[in-house]
Amino acid sequence: MRHGRADGPACLWWVRRDLRLHDNPALAAAQKLGTVIPVFVLDPALQGRAPRRTAFLFASLRALDGELRARGSSLVVRRGPPPEVLARLLAETGARCVFAHADVSPFARRRESEVAQRVPLQLVGWPTAYSPLEARTSEGRPFTVFGAFRRWARSQPCPHPTLPPPERLRPHEVPSEPLPDAGGLPAGEQAALERARQFAQGPIYDYHTLRDRLDRVGTSRLSADLRFGVLSPRAAMELGCRALEAAPTAQYREGPSRWLDELLWREFFAHILFHHPHSRREPLRPQLREPVWEEDDRLYRAWCEGLTGYPVVDAAMRELVATGWICNRARMVAASFLVKNLLLDWRLGERFFMDHLVDGDPASNGGNWQWVAGVGTDAAPYFRVFNPVLQGRRFDPDGTYVRRWLPELAWVPAPYVHAPWTLPRDDQIAHRCRVGRDYPAPVVDLAESRRRALERYRAAARPKRGGKLEL
Repeated sequence: MRHGRADGPACLWWVRRDLRLHDNPALAAAQKLGTVIPVFVLDPALQGRAPRRTAFLFASLRALDGELRARGSSLVVRRGPPPEVLARLLAETGARCVFAHADVSPFARRRESEVAQRVPLQLVGWPTAYSPLEARTSEGRPFTVFGAFRRWARSQPCPHPTLPPPERLRPHEVPSEPLPDAGGLPAGEQAALERARQFAQGPIYDYHTLRDRLDRVGTSRLSADLRFGVLSPRAAMELGCRALEAAPTAQYREGPSRWLDELLWREFFAHILFHHPHSRREPLRPQLREPVWEEDDRLYRAWCEGLTGYPVVDAAMRELVATGWICNRARMVAASFLVKNLLLDWRLGERFFMDHLVDGDPASNGGNWQWVAGVGTDAAPYFRVFNPVLQGRRFDPDGTYVRRWLPELAWVPAPYVHAPWTLPRDDQIAHRCRVGRDYPAPVVDLAESRRRALERYRAAARPKRGGKLEL
């Protein structure tokens, strides 16, 4: 089967983290040469983890296939190692080359290298709005401090999508394997664009005040769309910039400005991982010393299962396992508890989150976990320990969030819902929540565990003989 034509050869568009037609440099480059054969490779190396993220991926691929069919084409799905699959497809179709977006993770870049050894591969575009190769300090080095990166990005013209979706694509007749069923999830390019538009038309102006609320929806819920490139990062940036420009007062500018900052954190962590691949599993800077982590399977299981006895932590973990998503505030509180109060290795939490998050992204997830653990770029000071009781009272004042995910606390009065062990025993019985029986007693004492964490971190931060701090 040959697909080359007089007006240009066929090319494969290797779909990876660009599951969209709008603002897609790899698709546009392939289309200029002739017939585009869109290909998604089901890589066995990525199968078997994060079932909810996989379901979102399949739903997005089904939506992409629908968009392609509406334009005369279709998505080709094949299973196997990408170098072998793409080499076979080139031979099968007579296609001349493979176009794809570049990626930033060590695994993705290793796959790119392996594919490039077998087929002519051209990488066009990034999963970020700013190219990691172009963002540089005044000394010409990649950024390693967020504040400096933010100032640089804010000084640049706002990124905007430059490539409209194609109106038509040349047909092909390449057979495809069926896509696994995704259960009808509301995913795909059009759904993401509509969510983004609705967010930018109103909720974005309250983002700075509601984003941390646990009991209310105050975020855009676009993180999974950005993770898979269902929504172009440049399109997201443009929506934020337009909302910022349209804000009638300085107060209204705070929401869009904060949302743009969060997008820049995503950009920053992607750039960090690209330039420092070892940070996927190790502290960014070699001179950083980590505390001596505890090894306690009982405490780790309690954290994973939402049975620590601290309602906000437990509600966050149960929501994560049940839905594959929690807001950033809940992520930080749960992560801080694991690392600072339980003194368990941040990599345990990072892996657990990656196994469950629909939006699980190696750069953002790893960067945020290192931030909380105090061992990465722009690391949180080691003395910053999120108190889950105070966090709950501040961001879930009536206990709505914890009751939603912890039904055993349904009848506990609001003043006690974030610290149910303080409720008198007779009242615990009256409100159907006996601590230690209906709901777990706290697995650690907050004050004592904080003191222990500070001691461990101070020891790790002591200067070496040269007098330089290690943290």
